[in-house]
Amino acid sequence: MLLFLSGLQPTSPGYRLQLLEKSDLSQTLVLSLASVDHRPDIKLQLLQALKLLSCSSDLNCGQILKARGAESICLFMSESETFGPVLFHSTEILWNLLGSRNKHRSLAQLSTIELKSTNPLIINLKMNYSHEDLKMKKMLLNLLSLMSMDENVLLSLLLLTKPPPASPRIHSVSHGWSSVQSQELQLKALETLCSVAPFLLDEYMSYHGNAFVMRVMDWCTREGFSGPIGDCRKTLLHFCIRLITTVTSQGEEIVNQDLCDQGAISDLLGTTTHMSSDEDDAVSLEIKSNIQLILSALCETDMYRKELFGSEGVEMVIHFLKKGCNLFYSGLGHNKLLLSTVDCVWSCIVGCYTTEDFFLAKEGVCLLLDLLCSSPKCVHSLILSTILELCENPNTVSHLRSWKDRRGQTAPRVLLQTWREEEAELGVQRDQEGCITDPKKPLCHKQQEDTRSLCLDGLSSASILELGENLRSKIYLIFYAVGFHDLPGLSFEDYLTLCIVKRYLDFKVGEVWDEISAELAHEGIRSITPDRQSLEAICQISEDKAKRVMEKQSSIQQRQEKENLSQEQLMYTEVRGQMFKGALCNFSADDIRGMYCILFYSTACFIAQKYLKNKHNMYSYCEWSCLFMDLTCKLLNRTKPSTE
Repeated sequence: MLLFLSGLQPTSPGYRLQLLEKSDLSQTLVLSLASVDHRPDIKLQLLQALKLLSCSSDLNCGQILKARGAESICLFMSESETFGPVLFHSTEILWNLLGSRNKHRSLAQLSTIELKSTNPLIINLKMNYSHEDLKMKKMLLNLLSLMSMDENVLLSLLLLTKPPPASPRIHSVSHGWSSVQSQELQLKALETLCSVAPFLLDEYMSYHGNAFVMRVMDWCTREGFSGPIGDCRKTLLHFCIRLITTVTSQGEEIVNQDLCDQGAISDLLGTTTHMSSDEDDAVSLEIKSNIQLILSALCETDMYRKELFGSEGVEMVIHFLKKGCNLFYSGLGHNKLLLSTVDCVWSCIVGCYTTEDFFLAKEGVCLLLDLLCSSPKCVHSLILSTILELCENPNTVSHLRSWKDRRGQTAPRVLLQTWREEEAELGVQRDQEGCITDPKKPLCHKQQEDTRSLCLDGLSSASILELGENLRSKIYLIFYAVGFHDLPGLSFEDYLTLCIVKRYLDFKVGEVWDEISAELAHEGIRSITPDRQSLEAICQISEDKAKRVMEKQSSIQQRQEKENLSQEQLMYTEVRGQMFKGALCNFSADDIRGMYCILFYSTACFIAQKYLKNKHNMYSYCEWSCLFMDLTCKLLNRTKPSTE
């Protein structure tokens, strides 16, 4: 209350934290630990304070490490008189240090410590082959993934992955690990290598790590996956594939080349072939998708490796493409398998004409178009990019022109429908039939306008950035390869959209010039008269092109209206003929009332034609015809002669 009356307010927590970070409090507390060895209660309070400081700021963690806090705290943990709370808080501090931006400094301090414990519970510790010792060894392997950067540890892990000999000897429990225990250690060693190997690639390669992993893979696939032991082999294969995925994702060519030299491409393709196509559990799906990711990483930039991928790889990709995307949202990993399959087409097939031709012969482009029609929108960009890359092959165009989906839609029609859906989602200004409404902004949408206001610094262009954010540029380039004329199966709405697609590049160039003009005005730069006139002329040319497109769209609409009117008149003529024929059949020539009805119907049709010529008439031709037809039918029923 006194603070409030005096005009003072408490400082914010963020400000207090900044003051702590700028002070040397964390470093001072670490240095104070050595002076309170005889006061466990004070040491505990210091550790509690260090735990709070280390969990709230990376700068505080840096100060703790500056005083070699990780090393000091780890040494305190090994003392015989250390009790529960001290161990708990010390562990928390070490965990916070390992999870901060100073992780490497923490690991460097911890890896230099040699602990010689005098604790009676540890000093006489000996490990045998019991179940408890197995659990402890697995826990130690878990610690290695965070705390070990020693190359000898990597070699030990690789040796643990070795498969059992072809004719293993029967050991008793007291003389060695059982087969089940050995497989558990193999799994844990592979899991640890997935975390450690990316940081020790040089050591991994010097110990021929790929050879170890390929040997385990060969053993797993050779023995098969049937029965309980087969399930364990599949799990081993799962971690082998995950390890190779981890090391290839680093982009080191020496690792990729070593794998290819050992025949990894053919072995990985053989592994997918060896696995049953009906295996759709989560582990099998992850193995298949990771194998395709590895193949993509190996083949993406090397033409010779794409040739090695060859027909066997194409058969694998075709098999997965035929599965479709019905289970995309199953939660088991079908979505990852689909994405990795399309990525595999892009990385392993595109660019090698022999492999591309085999893919086309297997109707691969048609399968991609089927996928475009049935897959979620999040996959469309990758599919269209792959189709666009395949358009570099001249044999692709005939497949795109001849394809039809189950409903009879052609590829150009599907692409134009995708264009309209994309523009509707972006919020591009169009009328009800999809025509341009603003010739000054034929392509622009709200998000692009917002981005343009942020790009006036001249360092980036909203029009260029927009190219990679939606599908319109990809669709335009596919049409550029296929052609804009004589396209099969297009509707009236498709032709209206095609007018815009055809001029997409011209409109995009105009947008860039508009941005240049806006940037000059924003920066207060006045161009010289010839440059200003040229810039105005260029912007006007772009607007004139948009107006010509609008005129062409209007012409298409008028032709469509005439065609609709012609169809209505043809339908009316057919209906009138059928009704007149029915009237003559139902009434004799002597029936005056019947003749009267026929005369009434003919007069009604004449009136309908007359009113149709009046543009202000509220009824259409078809509506007038149906109205008088209904009246005639009622009269026909009323005047029909009795059959008694």
